[in-house]
Amino acid sequence: MDQQPINQQHMQAPPNHGGHELFDAHEVIAGIISMLDQYQMYEPHIQDPALKDILHRQSSFVTTLYNTIVESFSTGSKPQVPTQVYEMTQEHQTVYGIKAGAPKKPNASVQDLSDNGLSAYMLGQTKSLASLLAMTALEMTNPVLRRVVADSVPNFIEMSYETFLYQNKHGYYQVPQLQAQDMALMLQSYAPSNQTKH
Repeated sequence: MDQQPINQQHMQAPPNHGGHELFDAHEVIAGIISMLDQYQMYEPHIQDPALKDILHRQSSFVTTLYNTIVESFSTGSKPQVPTQVYEMTQEHQTVYGIKAGAPKKPNASVQDLSDNGLSAYMLGQTKSLASLLAMTALEMTNPVLRRVVADSVPNFIEMSYETFLYQNKHGYYQVPQLQAQDMALMLQSYAPSNQTKH
């Protein structure tokens, strides 16, 4: 049985994306889908309404971002919904110091899931996506997609910081500090440059 020849015109990629960029964009989009899918899995296990609110707001924001990236990727043109700015609700206040607690270990079952662990998973995903988006934006050839991806990095940083602050407030993510004398020495270990341009 003879097969019809494939129409080569329809098989060629549009000229507005490089090959490496296509692979990176697929990785970014797959990573965002993974985050959204996993947030759905976490939702029924979260106990704290404040953490559930963070999850819902981040999911909603990232869903809109997903649509913006997919449109920019598939068309190579300016999306109908531009990149938004994520607004977190946590107060910018870090608790410093370490308190003793029970040693951590893997959960024995899904029933052992806690807000401590679930918020850590959320933080891991937003931090990973912030890094991936930053790395990917450096190798995008399409200016629109590059801008959308680059503009999304601060949003994932903000989501990560929001989840960190939630964890820190509840003692899940503790922040050690150096002794005051050591910190002062480190803070004073650089001086301004007197170099002038030639």
